[in-house]
Amino acid sequence: MSDDAQAIRTWWRTSIINMEPGKIAFRDHSIQDLIGNVTFPQLIWLMTRGALPSPAEAALFEAALVAGVDHGPQAPSIAAARMAATCGLGLNNVMATGVNMLGDVHGGAGEQCAELYYEIATEVDGGATLDDAVAAGLTKWRAERGKIVSGFGHRFHKPVDPRAPRLMQLVRDAAKAGTVSGRYADIGEAVQAAIGKHRGTEIAMNIDGATAVIFCELGFPAPLSRGLFCLSRSVGILAHGWEQMQQGGRNKGPMPPKYLPKYEPQERHE
Repeated sequence: MSDDAQAIRTWWRTSIINMEPGKIAFRDHSIQDLIGNVTFPQLIWLMTRGALPSPAEAALFEAALVAGVDHGPQAPSIAAARMAATCGLGLNNVMATGVNMLGDVHGGAGEQCAELYYEIATEVDGGATLDDAVAAGLTKWRAERGKIVSGFGHRFHKPVDPRAPRLMQLVRDAAKAGTVSGRYADIGEAVQAAIGKHRGTEIAMNIDGATAVIFCELGFPAPLSRGLFCLSRSVGILAHGWEQMQQGGRNKGPMPPKYLPKYEPQERHE
């Protein structure tokens, strides 16, 4: 093979797919064997992790994906998608608009929380007690990121985010069955208790804290927590975008036209 041919062939390198005319294989599994035999969550796991999960692992993984699908039009990602739909965009553009709203503040909390859990686990592996590791992790967090700890508390769901207890119960059930260790469930609940003690009142774990527990229990790297949330929320974005297209509407902004933003004259400095 010539140097030019070799350069072309190795321009992209992947272990995800082996594809040539008449052949498609994901991670060495032929597409024919996958179709009809694996679920979509199992396929997501295969594509991102390189191997198929056990049925029990896939069930817990799927629960986390289901929990994050939608949170209504007050969520910026959903609102943006619905506004985009009234601007004459195609459904793919509507979905892209919504997904592109998922950043550090809205959409990144699961990744940030998973990072915290993994840092605490590393401290425990190094000989620290769980309480000391949690205290150190939260002290570092507050110094670097402020008082709000991703994964805990919710601006709408008070005192409980209804999704989190169900997810945590599934984790505990999976730990009893030997599917996961339960280690990150312990860490998540220890962080929750420490935050409550620090603020002088109890605080609820939210969906980001609970899904971070699941993704850590299943061994997903923290950055994938955000990508997986984007996959999950894209289903809600698709549904809302399509619904808005059926409802119609034209150039709908964030609030009805009769309500105008407050005008604040700029201060003049002589």
